[in-house]
Amino acid sequence: MSENASFPIRSWSEDDKPREKLMNKGKAALSDAELIAILIGSGSRNETAVDLSKRMLSSVENNLNTFGKLSLSQLIAFKGIGEAKAISLLAAMELGRRRRAEEAVVCLKIRSSQSIFEMMQPLIGELFHEEFWIIFLNNSNKVISKSQLSKGGITGTLVDVRLVYKTAIEVSAVGIILCHNHPSGALQPSEADKQITQKLKLAGESLDIKVLDHLIITETNYFSFSDAGIL
Repeated sequence: MSENASFPIRSWSEDDKPREKLMNKGKAALSDAELIAILIGSGSRNETAVDLSKRMLSSVENNLNTFGKLSLSQLIAFKGIGEAKAISLLAAMELGRRRRAEEAVVCLKIRSSQSIFEMMQPLIGELFHEEFWIIFLNNSNKVISKSQLSKGGITGTLVDVRLVYKTAIEVSAVGIILCHNHPSGALQPSEADKQITQKLKLAGESLDIKVLDHLIITETNYFSFSDAGIL
């Protein structure tokens, strides 16, 4: 057998099979490495899929959040991970991200800045580029819809005020919430952030559509213009 020969899970001893462990003990009984091993299916002659998974996790200090951000090229760089295995991992991570986003949408009524963060963080909190989103609300602060207004580079994005209020009128919104992410992780608003907030606020006043808040969102935290009293 060659050094790179596959070492499939089915050839492991019964105690080492994560698939069987999941069936017999439930998914919560598996470690992160065992769950990843199920996705990649096999290791090599000298390394089981679980050992390979442990090595991959170790490279990101066993942080699943960081692991979930690895790109196709970064995954393929691990010895034992080919394109097919890397794609399976990327697909699983994307499904997890989408599930989080859908769970956040269940909170249809905005009650606080925290509820805005929980809705938007799965969408923009972990991006490497900046995006600007608008949440449109009715008179009960329930979400009518939300949409990406613009998508920029790593340093900034552009906001079309006319498009914001054109959409707000079309969906009969009485309030809007502005959201954008800071890929740098910085929470403090820039002068440009403050200026566009005031520009949108003034434009909305003539249409009787209120800007209720503006959130700057990072991976783990947020800044609320309303909470800070600068809206």
